Amino acid sequence: IIDEEETQFMSNCPVAVTESTPRRRTRIQVFWIAPPAGTGCVILKASIVQKRIIYFQDEGSLTKKLCEQDSTFDGVTDKPILDCCACGTAKYRLTFYGNWSEKTHPKDYPRRANHWSAIIGGSHSKNYVLWEYGGYASEGVKQVAELGSPVKMEEEIRQQSDEVLTVIKAKAQWPAWQPLNVRAAPSAEFSVDRTRHLMSFLTMMGPSPDWNVGLSAEDLCTKECGWVQKVVQDLIPWDAGTDSGVTYESPNKPTIPQEKIRPLTSLDHPQSPFYDPEGGSITQVARVVIERIARKGEQCNIVPDNVDDIVADLAPEEKDEDDTPETCIYSNWSPWSACSSSTCDKGKRMRQRMLKAQLDLSVPCPDTQDFQPCMGPGCSDEDGSTCTMSEWITWSPCSISCGTGMRSRERYVKQFPEDGSVCTLPTEETEKCTVNEECSPSSCLMTEWGEWDECSATCGMGMKKRHRMIKMSPADGSMCKAETSQAEKCMMPECHTIPCLLSPWSEWSDCSVTCGKGMRTRQRMLKSLAELGDCNEDLEQVEKCMLPECPIDCELTEWSQWSECNKSCGKGHVIRTRMIQMEPQFGGAPCPETVQRKKCRIRKCLRNPSIQKLRWREARESRRSEQLKEESEGEQFPGCRMRPWTAWSECTKLCGGGIQERYMTVKKRFKSSQFTSCKDKKEIRACNVHPC
Repeated sequence: IIDEEETQFMSNCPVAVTESTPRRRTRIQVFWIAPPAGTGCVILKASIVQKRIIYFQDEGSLTKKLCEQDSTFDGVTDKPILDCCACGTAKYRLTFYGNWSEKTHPKDYPRRANHWSAIIGGSHSKNYVLWEYGGYASEGVKQVAELGSPVKMEEEIRQQSDEVLTVIKAKAQWPAWQPLNVRAAPSAEFSVDRTRHLMSFLTMMGPSPDWNVGLSAEDLCTKECGWVQKVVQDLIPWDAGTDSGVTYESPNKPTIPQEKIRPLTSLDHPQSPFYDPEGGSITQVARVVIERIARKGEQCNIVPDNVDDIVADLAPEEKDEDDTPETCIYSNWSPWSACSSSTCDKGKRMRQRMLKAQLDLSVPCPDTQDFQPCMGPGCSDEDGSTCTMSEWITWSPCSISCGTGMRSRERYVKQFPEDGSVCTLPTEETEKCTVNEECSPSSCLMTEWGEWDECSATCGMGMKKRHRMIKMSPADGSMCKAETSQAEKCMMPECHTIPCLLSPWSEWSDCSVTCGKGMRTRQRMLKSLAELGDCNEDLEQVEKCMLPECPIDCELTEWSQWSECNKSCGKGHVIRTRMIQMEPQFGGAPCPETVQRKKCRIRKCLRNPSIQKLRWREARESRRSEQLKEESEGEQFPGCRMRPWTAWSECTKLCGGGIQERYMTVKKRFKSSQFTSCKDKKEIRACNVHPC
């Protein structure tokens, strides 16, 4: 029992609770304890007694059924993602099985245009979050959720190139469900390594306001320093918080302000296709299977796998014969340069690497340059009668502006064979091209994509873009939603910078608090000299820490006014009280006394009865005159004696306009009064009207 003034146990049914007094109640309050995990659902029932008839509802608001939630969808958790200690890399295949059909989800199922959008995701580090429960959808997530378009999401993922190892992409499914003997389930392959061992993806349910399914930060690294063999996860839809529709085909209604990403539930809205008045779980709409298909490099798992797939791994990498001493530390080789000869004369090409460190000066380090013989494009050592061809010239425009057409490109002979033979290499090439796949009145007519711009970086990883233009807006006057620019990563030769030399991480500091939630930090030092190159590695890390709950002291209201003396003469006492607002918790200070009394003495009691009677008569006449006075003052409330106005209540809001109330209650009704004319009074006024 929380509030004994409101609630009590029933005498004839001790496990049940009821109101404390039989006057009108709007609520009862109790604590209850959930049964152990895995024991099913809890049902809370209420009944109302009215005119000796017990009303009881098995459905609706008087019965509440609470079931265990799948822990995957409990929302944001504070569970930290552990560092991965696995070695090498692992390769996985993601397969997506849609189970959203009219048979499994019959309510309002959209028979036309039901589909899953293209799958988009990536394998990434814990420093990058594609999406998560309790977080806000990025612009890329919003476009997938509302439009089924993965273009912006892919751009966002590629911009996190240092945190992402593989971009995961799979085709859309039209319709949403088909037997596997008709069409294979969409799948995609991706890799993970020690720093990028998490996997996230999403796909939109179409049509829908902003509903999706997917996984967020699925960790494929095990505590035993190995790689997870298989993950099978049933998926329920989640809401991106950007559109407020409640049915599959609700009109577009942006959610302003944007809300947090959350799982859909069966009690969200009566019109929802997933609504269940008993609050049961939503039938899963899809299943994802993630299987390890290969591993590469030396493995270091402490506990061997039950099924060892090293045999089925990728073929061993071809290793160049390398006599480099272990004391010489190099960067990777750069790509091969172009051949020094543009004709069929023999030339050479070069690649280079940088000496990063020489650990033993007495051991010489080999050259940092490597050369290889070569000839110009289209030439071969074995064939002296080869043509030398130019590079291909840019593709021509597509032959049509909407749909599938043809395009061509050309090249020319730079040098004919020395033996006088004819060049047989083709000088023209054609291929199919598709421009503006949709050719309906609501589709845009776009130009073809232009050539890619130069890479934004001169070395290392950069970005490149390409553009196209709108040739004609949709004939029906709608907005053109097609992308006019695309971006992707580009890799230039490795930047010749000296790597950061860092000390190991220090031990974690003590938690910043002595109880409750706090933060802790750890540091590391930069060992290499600053002038050797820029170092952008983090030198400090911060994470949450949790200590036992902070003690909560007892909280009391202010003392009430002292009561009147309990005696009219002689020695008596007065009391005052205060209420407990907060019981002590977690070892907090206990509650002090809630009742105080002290002596009071009005006057000596008179022993002479005649004088006593005289005093009583005087007091009675005094009260009578006071009553007559009150009745004369109370003309605005005929037939009533009213108590004075109470103090104004606290304002219901701290800012933005709230209300306060005060009351005047009837102290006494006179026999001459009409019941309807003698009532309690109430006044309301505005307060805290200043803006928030």
